[in-house]
Amino acid sequence: MKKLLSIIAYCTILATVVSADFTHMEMGEGVWMNTPSIRTTYIKEKSTYISNETASTNVYVWISVKQSVSVIPNIRLEYVSTEEEGKVKGDFEKFKTLDFANVKSTLTQFDLIPYYNIFDKTGKILDLGLGIKFIKSGYIVSATRTFSGYSREGGLFYFPFLYIRVRAQTAIKNISIESDAKVAIAPLGVDIRTKVDYTLDFIANHPTIELGYRIQENSSNVINASGVYAGLNLYF
Repeated sequence: MKKLLSIIAYCTILATVVSADFTHMEMGEGVWMNTPSIRTTYIKEKSTYISNETASTNVYVWISVKQSVSVIPNIRLEYVSTEEEGKVKGDFEKFKTLDFANVKSTLTQFDLIPYYNIFDKTGKILDLGLGIKFIKSGYIVSATRTFSGYSREGGLFYFPFLYIRVRAQTAIKNISIESDAKVAIAPLGVDIRTKVDYTLDFIANHPTIELGYRIQENSSNVINASGVYAGLNLYF
């Protein structure tokens, strides 16, 4: 929880600094109930890894600041951490286990998205931008009868992506639909979300409750997960 609060504070401070003169700010938090999209199994000469393809529930946080100066891009920041569990056996780079040991891998993702609001009226919104996804990896291998366990924090890597977001008010009062996509060229991949949300207009700042589905896939199989997400958004 301390880590999550630190991330929220960092995002808020950063967005405020880079946007001292903004028209409004939005932020949200929720949970993503996802499962790896593919079952991974590899066997090398001296090592074996088998993915359990188990579901996990992960917290996501985002913040968006809209500029009042049209030539300066708006800023959107996003955070989510995904997990994958499996089993390993054999001789790896940093450890060796004679029998199968449980392993949990974590990918912490942080997206920085400068974007422009291309269209925003009559209940319809179109945003376009170019962002950067930062990924921090790590894993923990549990101890067994013949193995004392091992953990490692991996390096930080990043790649750019194209960003598009569309939103429209439905014929039903207070209900809107929205979809956004991040398309990366290298490695080739997508991060797509589609949701419906309900505006609580009887509460100050008109918060919204959202329910949607998210898919992450790329050609290198570093990120492959999909599932339902739900959260609460605030507007200032």
